[in-house]
Amino acid sequence: MLKLRLTRTGRKKQPTYRLVVIEHSTRRDGRPVDSLGYYNPLTKESHFKVEKIQKWLQHGVQPSDTVASLLKKANIIE
Repeated sequence: MLKLRLTRTGRKKQPTYRLVVIEHSTRRDGRPVDSLGYYNPLTKESHFKVEKIQKWLQHGVQPSDTVASLLKKANIIE
């Protein structure tokens, strides 16, 4: 089963996250199927590829709770 999740990148104490489609049983920083954007929690900056996200959601990919809240804030999902 595929999920929309965040993978951590960046330095120690300065995290940034990438929004990826990944197999649900894969570790957090495992190899993603597709990369869909990024999120920086320190500056609240984000950039999402809306068309790709909607395509994956139509194919049945489930977002994690954190990703769902980020997408709601960005008005991508309801």
